[in-house]
Amino acid sequence: MTRIPGMDPQFDSVRDYLTGLQDRICAAIEAADGQARFVEDAWTRNPDPTGPSHVGGGRTRVLREGAVFEQAGIGFSDVSGSRLPPSASAARPELAGASWRATGVSLVFHPRNPYLPTTHANVRHFRAERDGQTVAWWFGGGFDLTPFYPFDEDIGHWHRTAADLCAPFGPDRYAEHKRWCDEYFFLRHRNETRGVGGLFFDDLHGDFDRDFAYMRAVGDGFLDAYLPIVERRKDTPYGEREREFQLYRRGRYVEFNLVYDRGTLFGLQSGGRTESILMSLPPRVRWEYGYQPEPGSPEARLHEYLVPRDWLGGQSRAGQP
Repeated sequence: MTRIPGMDPQFDSVRDYLTGLQDRICAAIEAADGQARFVEDAWTRNPDPTGPSHVGGGRTRVLREGAVFEQAGIGFSDVSGSRLPPSASAARPELAGASWRATGVSLVFHPRNPYLPTTHANVRHFRAERDGQTVAWWFGGGFDLTPFYPFDEDIGHWHRTAADLCAPFGPDRYAEHKRWCDEYFFLRHRNETRGVGGLFFDDLHGDFDRDFAYMRAVGDGFLDAYLPIVERRKDTPYGEREREFQLYRRGRYVEFNLVYDRGTLFGLQSGGRTESILMSLPPRVRWEYGYQPEPGSPEARLHEYLVPRDWLGGQSRAGQP
């Protein structure tokens, strides 16, 4: 993989952390699955004289048809460009005409069992320069959970883990980034959240060391949040009804990623690698016109969870599907 030269040690320290994070998550998910292994697609991006000047490379790893995961994708990238897409520079005028470099790890896991939630996580770092001077830098990331048959025990654990990792960074960090997650992962055309939330943050650029430490806490905390749920739900019996509902609800995931997700839009608009960008999409999915779950059914119960809620304040109802 091509390494982009001429950057500072701070950026390289972030890059090194991210490659290690990808390795650790892959090892943990392979162990949890117990059957399938990740296949790596190492790629490089060279300048395109007819399009955006976009160089760098990455490692896209995909696990398919496992015992637990129908598909699990996790990608690392380190890419740079001579100019940003118009949508980015319009939102941030100080970036106009600046060169940029971005690195990150992003994952989406689509389990086979409908009782085991889909999950997404991302941690990333961005830097822009003009005339040899840094004009902007920030960290971003988070993780969120998308159940089809929600369990309060799982959601509570997910949010307690998020709150605990946020605690060293101030009393308001969890509440702020939990709220940001609820607002970001919202399908306006469906009037529902994508799932039960978690954490989301962007444009974090106060103090480099502290902000980098928080990004690491989020990256490291993902496995603590997700693996206990995997162990509890991976062997839950299910039938065709649950499977069909899972495939239908996966359609919401596709809708969000293709309509709203900033990372997907930025990657495609900046000339990124399409296969890696769309790795997040589920391997199987279905849409059904006018679908309405049977009133009082476990499928109808999901709707109660697709609204922002204080999961740690005693507002979630006890009960199981």
